[in-house]
Amino acid sequence: MFKIDIHTHILPENLNEVTGRFSDSRFLKIEPIDTRSIMLNKDGKEFRKVNCNCWDYKMRIKECDNTKVNIQVLSTVPVLFSYWAKDDEGLTLAQFLNDHISRIINNAPDRFIGIGTIPMQKTEFAIKEMDRCINDLKLQGIQIGSNVNGANLSSEKFHPIFEHAEKLGSSIFVHPWEMMGQIDMEKYWLPWLVGMPAETSRAICSIIFGGILEKYPNLKIAFAHGGGSFPFTIGRIDHAYRMRPDLCAIDNDKLPSSYMKHFYIDSLVHDENTMRFLLETMGAEQIALGSDYPFPLGEQHPGKLIEEMDLTDLTKQRLLAGTALEWLGLTESEYIRN
Repeated sequence: MFKIDIHTHILPENLNEVTGRFSDSRFLKIEPIDTRSIMLNKDGKEFRKVNCNCWDYKMRIKECDNTKVNIQVLSTVPVLFSYWAKDDEGLTLAQFLNDHISRIINNAPDRFIGIGTIPMQKTEFAIKEMDRCINDLKLQGIQIGSNVNGANLSSEKFHPIFEHAEKLGSSIFVHPWEMMGQIDMEKYWLPWLVGMPAETSRAICSIIFGGILEKYPNLKIAFAHGGGSFPFTIGRIDHAYRMRPDLCAIDNDKLPSSYMKHFYIDSLVHDENTMRFLLETMGAEQIALGSDYPFPLGEQHPGKLIEEMDLTDLTKQRLLAGTALEWLGLTESEYIRN
């Protein structure tokens, strides 16, 4: 079956050329380890070791061939959002990252689709770079974080960004970053295990309660990691909405669960029972293959969970590629060929 992986990350191996210009130590920098791996440093400390498949597109293609992934949707590594940066430096970094993704796509246009990053800390610059991503670089959309320097995505200062994305037909992928409570639960990798699902739910709730999907009904927005904890707490969220509308319904008077057919999630849940729950709760039409390639918390064989489930071929193909094409605004005839 044809497979499109909407959740994959890439970084430029020459990242230091741009981050080395800035004095803020929080900017990510690369330290070579050997020919196949590098260390990412942040704040003068080791942040993460990554292998060459994080930057070498030829290696990515080989690994995609091994797992029968036809197309990867490329997006930057979320730690590079850098929303805390000075406005001009944030824009410069975004431009560098987006130019890199564009070059990779041009090298292998039949294997990669791209979504860019935008400096959310400055609305004017964010819209400007979104325009460049869609109109000049021919990317299909943008990736944004679950919060911007602690501000929820419902904040009015972000509304022009969503309005412009709807106008352009830009797809949006929301990925958790700068997880709430991170400094309080560093042990056991809890920011990634507890904080990330909570951050994604925070983003979805903010989008719904803030009326974003009501104001911009044609917005094409998807959320990482199976929607985080949101789908599994929708009963609690709806109940709170009904019982305390004075707190929950101040910006939007529609039941939260009524919006579950108006956004997408990826399939990265690692568990068949969880996937079945999502299929029952949201439907295959709202779920797209996403692996978090090339990181260890991702699905190591993208699509294997879906492929091994007792589902019809039609449902599997929808999950593996059909939903992705719809979210990206592309047609099956362009990509899925027998």
